[in-house]
Parts: sequence; C-alpha cells; structure tokens
Amino acid sequence: MLGTLGARVIYIVLCAAILMAWTVVLTAQEASAPELAPLPEGDSGIAAKYPGDAGIEKDRAVLFYDNFEDVAKPDELKKKWDFAVVHAEAMRITEVAANVHGGRRALEIEVPRQKEELSPGVGKGLKDEQDVLFLRYYSKFEKGFDQVGSSHNGATISAHYNQNGRATPGVPADGKNKFLCCFEDWRGEAKTASPGDLNIYCYHPGQFDGYGDHFFPDGTVIPNSYARSGAASFGKQFVKRPNIIPELDRWYCYEFMVKANTVGKRDGRIACWLDGKLIADFPNIRFRDIDSLKIDHFGVSLHIGSNTIRANKKWYDDVVAATAYIGPVAKDKKAQPKTGGAGGGGAR
Repeated sequence: MLGTLGARVIYIVLCAAILMAWTVVLTAQEASAPELAPLPEGDSGIAAKYPGDAGIEKDRAVLFYDNFEDVAKPDELKKKWDFAVVHAEAMRITEVAANVHGGRRALEIEVPRQKEELSPGVGKGLKDEQDVLFLRYYSKFEKGFDQVGSSHNGATISAHYNQNGRATPGVPADGKNKFLCCFEDWRGEAKTASPGDLNIYCYHPGQFDGYGDHFFPDGTVIPNSYARSGAASFGKQFVKRPNIIPELDRWYCYEFMVKANTVGKRDGRIACWLDGKLIADFPNIRFRDIDSLKIDHFGVSLHIGSNTIRANKKWYDDVVAATAYIGPVAKDKKAQPKTGGAGGGGAR
C-alpha cells in the first residue's frame, strides 16, 4: 500500500499532466484560430445610406426600427415591442425636446425611489432566429442619476433566455439552454462616478457562478478577475481598450454586436461602439454547443435591484436591430436642430 508521501506524489504528477494536456489543447486552439475580421466604425454602416434614418426600416439587413413617433402612450408600444412591455406604469412617451433624440418623441423610463426590485422595459421577439445581431439605440441618463449596485440599465440581446414569457436569472448557461449579453453600466461603489463603467453583462457556458459575468473594455472580467481577465478569457488576439463612464444628461449612440460561435469552436464575439467608435471587442467566446441555440430576443430597459437613493430616469430613442453594422444616425440636411442638442460627445 502506498504511503501518504507516495499518494501525494502521484496526485501532483496527475495534476501536472492534466494541466499540461489542457495547455496543449488551448495552445492548439489559439494556433488554429483565424485572424479576427476587422470591425467597421463611424459612418460606414447601414444608417449612412438613410439620412435622419428616413426609410432605414426598408433596408434588407434591418430587422426592426422604432423611433417612438407613432405611439402616444406606453400601452401602444406593444404594436412593435410584441414580446413584452413590462411595468408600463413606469414608462411614458415624452415630447420634452431635450429628452428626445430625433423627431418629436422618445421613450422615458423611471424607477421610483424604493427598496423593491423593479425592471421596466420593452422586448422584441425574433421569429427568424439569428446567429448574429447588431442593436443600435440612442440613450441618455438623467442629470443626477444616482444608483449603486445591481442594475441592468441598457440593452439586451439573448438566445432563449426568456422561457414561457419569463426571464431566467440565476440559471447558468450551459451551451444548450441560453445565452445573454447586456450592454450596460456597472457601479459597484458610490465613489465611482455615476452611472458607472460601460461593460457587457454576459450569461455564457464559461461563467463563474449562477449569475452572469461582467466584461469590461480593458479586459477585466468579474468575478474572479485575477484568473479570468484579458487573454485568459478572450484569447491572445484580445485588444485592451480604456474603460468608459458616459456623462449624465447627454445623448449617446450605443451599438453592440453579438455573434454566436460555430459549434465546436471559440469564435463567438461581442463588440461595442459608442458614437460610432469601437470601444470594446471580446473575441474567443463560446456561447453554444448546439446549432439550434440562436438569438431570438432583444430589448431596452432600466432594471434596478434596490433604488433607495432617489427616483432615476433614462431615455431611449431611434432603435434599430440589423444583421450588419448600423452606425450613428446620418445627418439630415433638411432637419432643423432641436433645443437642448442631441449630439454625442466625450466620456469621462
């Protein structure tokens, strides 16, 4: 019978062998990985062909368009957002010029000051499920917006995350059941400027625990950042970029892409743009292990887990979903400038 020392030696040797084998597998995968395709930026997308977005919904690559001009109250949102209009009592269609990006109307969402979780928003289901989706929208946080902790305050693209009309938080992605990506701001501490750092909140088979991971432009992955950030999650082709905190009370053009991986390969990808500039690119992602798991839903919302500091508002306008890069709204020379301005701008 082997003694304690012998057993330990065998255990160490086995662990080393497993580690070496895993290293060989990862090295082989990286060696065989194709060069990343360059991503478009600026005014090189679909929107460039349609000044003021006029007629953009007719483009063959566009799956959805809503500028909120044909609705007067939240109940009417169901005309286009047919999957869900959640907590319509927390929404309104505003005509306040400073809170509208284009045209006369925009969607306003307000979470009142309260301890209870609230997640008002709108969702669109896709009957023709997709392997890749781009979602562009304009959004603005209210001046004074102040919230710390759990919040999903942007847009989502997902595959089978909603079951029987309900979301499935806390259920890990396993490659066969679902995946989810949210383009949002994370503010874990009050000392961080509001609304927090832009990031992708992601349910994927490699997530650390029951809830999603946060991917930041500089490569930080939370939780367990030390072991999982940068190339450890996104491969050697990952490019580190600065983290960004958008300014409050300012309209920005947000866009992000989710591309599902080829089954058996780690070629899934998430990319994010702000005012047409590529600000984050996360390659080397495994979303699925079966071809039938495809993107079937997108939406915009303002979820806050516990909103005890103050009532908070956010606005959305000019939403486009497509199978190719969209880009910012092209200038319409005939359009008259609105009071309050609608341009993008810098971020701190």
